[in-house]
Amino acid sequence: RAMTDVSSSDLPPTPIAPQDLRVALTALAREQGGDVSRLRKVALPLFKSALTVARDRMKESLSTGASGLGAAKALATETDELIHALYDFTIKHAFYAQNPTESERVSIVAVGGYGRGALAPGSDIDLLFILPYKQTAWGESVVEFMLYMLWDMGLKVGHATRSIDECIRLAKADHTIRTAVLEARYICGYQPLFDEMKARFANEVVAIGQNDFIEAKLNERQRRHTNTGESRYLVEPNVKDGKGGLRDLHTLFWIAKYLYRVEDVSQ
Repeated sequence: RAMTDVSSSDLPPTPIAPQDLRVALTALAREQGGDVSRLRKVALPLFKSALTVARDRMKESLSTGASGLGAAKALATETDELIHALYDFTIKHAFYAQNPTESERVSIVAVGGYGRGALAPGSDIDLLFILPYKQTAWGESVVEFMLYMLWDMGLKVGHATRSIDECIRLAKADHTIRTAVLEARYICGYQPLFDEMKARFANEVVAIGQNDFIEAKLNERQRRHTNTGESRYLVEPNVKDGKGGLRDLHTLFWIAKYLYRVEDVSQ
């Protein structure tokens, strides 16, 4: 669904790469003034164009011999650029805070497969918006503006908006959320929020709950194998959830990250 081509009538005459978005968006904002709804409408074609360019580059790299993983990593990097440009556009032109208070901060983080830095063309973009305390009117407006822009681009976005305290509390209570935080990767925004969340996660969650996390992940693995077949030798294997499949490799990586704090599969 996410690979649906954008109508040519919706795009600017010159294709724009994600890396070049900021310059074009700044010029556009100066022309249009500060009307938020108008800004969103006129900026959308630029974002669609950048997304189309990123996907075309991925198609070209695959057709010329690039590995699937290499192309997925490149698409994740270009998506990072697009989200970063959207964030800058949002806080500088749509909801500008000249002297931001401590409550007017947000850190934007990739989680899930996107957090691992690899993105297939039809995959969800899973985002975590970290706020310093509880939700504020400014933070709510920024998150809402960004999500609507991403949805209008045709992207399928999974998202959560939480304070650091909420991240820690939910990670303690839910292994799925704990795994998502484990894979969290900073994209843009106020980085000290992300750094504090990661430090507290390591000290307050990982340090005291290693055995139960490993047991939960191995139980998940057993349930997957029960559903998909216990044999490694299937005529039509499930390459994601089957025995020896991709999710088994993820499980090994999650356990290694949890126990030994590794940051890369090669470690």
